[in-house]
Amino acid sequence: MKRVIAFVTGGYSGEAEVSYKSAITMEAEVDKTRYDVYRIDITPAEWFYCTKDGKKIQVDKNDFSLLIDGKKIVFEAVLIGIHGTPGEDGKLQGYFDLMNLPYTTCDAATSALTFNKRYTVAVASFAGVQVSRSEHLFKQDNPDATGLASRLTMPVFVKPNNGGSSIGMSKVNRKEDLDGALQKAFREDDQVLVEEFISGREFTVGVFRDGKEIIILPITEVKTSKDFFDFEAKYSPGFSEETTPAVLDSAMEEKIRSTAKKIYQVFNCGGVVRIDMIYNEARGEPFMLEINTVPGQTAASVVPQQVRAMGWTLKQFYSALIEDALSRAKKS
Repeated sequence: MKRVIAFVTGGYSGEAEVSYKSAITMEAEVDKTRYDVYRIDITPAEWFYCTKDGKKIQVDKNDFSLLIDGKKIVFEAVLIGIHGTPGEDGKLQGYFDLMNLPYTTCDAATSALTFNKRYTVAVASFAGVQVSRSEHLFKQDNPDATGLASRLTMPVFVKPNNGGSSIGMSKVNRKEDLDGALQKAFREDDQVLVEEFISGREFTVGVFRDGKEIIILPITEVKTSKDFFDFEAKYSPGFSEETTPAVLDSAMEEKIRSTAKKIYQVFNCGGVVRIDMIYNEARGEPFMLEINTVPGQTAASVVPQQVRAMGWTLKQFYSALIEDALSRAKKS
């Protein structure tokens, strides 16, 4: 008998655009012979399922169910495809926990923690993972760009502390440009993270759990023709070069893989995450940049590339994520 799965997409932030792009891949590749999948759009105005004839069915938020033609649809697990709030910051995960409904991502606590970039690097550093020097700024404090420039070494990255897809992010090479970058980031979030630039090769690594086993996907090296890997470079063809698997010597590859596994374990991750790193060759160490707990699944995204490079189909991959969620439900 097919398992009944909710696939949630949309979201409340500017990243909803990316969520809908990811949804195209995910919907097409979920194994329909094993799962009855209902796509649920979660927007600020409504949560709904759209039938084949275009009729909107509102979700009953009391138990996250649907009533279709007099039949109540109750879900066994949730495939989460929402980038940004509320699907990546722990809010939906907390709601699903209250419903006793398993899902395919990190839990509420880990999702909330990793959505805050400053807290993420703090925990990683405490666990012995290398991270860049940074400062955490709050909008209500009216931070002074001049003072900040005196405390950090240029160049720096200025980014909204909560959020993803590089929206609102800037690379600042000159002190006089710092104030404008702060204003840009504060338009996206009330908290901003300013990090010193780490020179080196940029890599991104997908990691997921298949049952009890933590699987490290083939590593991707990222190069971009732009000044850094921004939103356009991530989601528009022609601005970046991604090599999967990356060309690495065995020692460097092992350091990156072992660091990725350590990060996954330290943060008690679930489902698939994508960990971005810079490998500083002078130090001979990878530096963690951030953890993406709902990584992109668009045609241009890295994780689907890595899954195929491992020799799996996306159908196998999404089935593994769903089955892992269902196995957690059996234990509850």
